[in-house]
Amino acid sequence: AIIRLLFDLGLRRGSVVTLDVQHVDLASGKISVLLKGHTQRTSRSLPQRTCDALQAWLDCRGDEPGALFTNFDRAGKGQRLTGTSLHRIIQRPGADLGMNVRPHALRHSAITEALELTGGDVRAVARFAGHVDLSLIQRYDDNRRDIAGDVARRVAASV
Repeated sequence: AIIRLLFDLGLRRGSVVTLDVQHVDLASGKISVLLKGHTQRTSRSLPQRTCDALQAWLDCRGDEPGALFTNFDRAGKGQRLTGTSLHRIIQRPGADLGMNVRPHALRHSAITEALELTGGDVRAVARFAGHVDLSLIQRYDDNRRDIAGDVARRVAASV
């Protein structure tokens, strides 16, 4: 469920760890997230796969009020999952495969994939990512298309 939220919605880990059970409405397919720099929660539509993952998590967790994601270790069992703990949860399986996987890398991949799927619609992807400044999304787009590399190849071929 955490991976789905980070990737499918392009959320930051801070948005994921602030979620409570009350912020999830699977019947309507909506979630209320607190985005970076905002003081009010924003309603986001949930893709079906994300709903399914959240339902599976809630089936295990239970639907009692409180933090959506909690610790299971002995020291902090039942307490809200922290951003550091979420980072460890994401990083560990990647490390087992010899990869350095981070929560923000999932967000970055989601934004890059969104640009690919929308044909580079920077405005739509900025809304998806919760960015007000379009130049941030344009950086992702530049990396996706390797604009600098393309220009370098043209310059090199011109002489």
